[in-house]
Amino acid sequence: MFDLVIVGGGPAGITAGIYAARKKLDTLLITEDFVGQTGMAFNIENYPGFKSIRGMDLITRMKEHLEEFDIQTEKDKVGRVKKKNGDFHLTTKKGGKFKSKAVIVATGRDPRPLEVPGEKEFMGKGVGYCVTCDGPLYSGKKVAVVGGGNCGLEAALELGAYTEHVYLLEICEESPGDELLQERVRQKENIDLLLRAKTKEIKGEKMVASLVYEDLEAGKEKEIEVAGVFIEVGYVPATGFLNDLVEFNERDEVKINARTNMTKTEGLFGAGDVTNIPYKQMVVAAGEGAKAALSAYKYLRDN
Repeated sequence: MFDLVIVGGGPAGITAGIYAARKKLDTLLITEDFVGQTGMAFNIENYPGFKSIRGMDLITRMKEHLEEFDIQTEKDKVGRVKKKNGDFHLTTKKGGKFKSKAVIVATGRDPRPLEVPGEKEFMGKGVGYCVTCDGPLYSGKKVAVVGGGNCGLEAALELGAYTEHVYLLEICEESPGDELLQERVRQKENIDLLLRAKTKEIKGEKMVASLVYEDLEAGKEKEIEVAGVFIEVGYVPATGFLNDLVEFNERDEVKINARTNMTKTEGLFGAGDVTNIPYKQMVVAAGEGAKAALSAYKYLRDN
């Protein structure tokens, strides 16, 4: 029986773990890996203390900080959480079973699929969702990034450093990303920003060979030759294991008390991007992790 189980190994989960350990709570942190969205980020320039740092470097430093404390970690994925007789019962995909008095859910978000023909067929065969993980495989080749906003712009910039050419497809009339990132993309001769471009199909035989998109301005379909396609159309909260223990908003985010981070179930807290907090930023997630851990400590002390 643990005092606290933390589910998730991103900035929210790691920070919660550090705070829980400092409060001497008997804590278990369960996570598939310590990569998440932070580890996938190419370059981070808005995290205090670092003018510029690669996402994987930042999450590695966070993990090393966590490891300074006496906290148990389990490399696994939680498949189900139940509350029975006041205690939480967690079952993992590998068959692990754990009990705790309180739980913090900090599972973040999973990549949203594009849902076009060819996406599933070529997943891992040219279609990817992590530029930092898979981008180097396409050195010297032509690739496409589907999706605007900061995620798409950052992915294009990272790929532009070592690929022959990058096509960045954005369905809107203007990119919704930060002006600074847009300017950097415009300055790269090997990146084409295609606005009003709606991806229709990913084609190939054994591997990706091309991408078909509709030029909404011209009203006709076009095809570009690419060896890889990276999907950057947003994320969905990773909440499938929570069932009826929590309430969700219209975006399937976990509703929490803004002051205490507690969900509708006593002893169950949420932190970071998986929740309905309005700003999905690493620094915010870390702060929410600290808040959730302090609230969990108070809950355990008072119950």
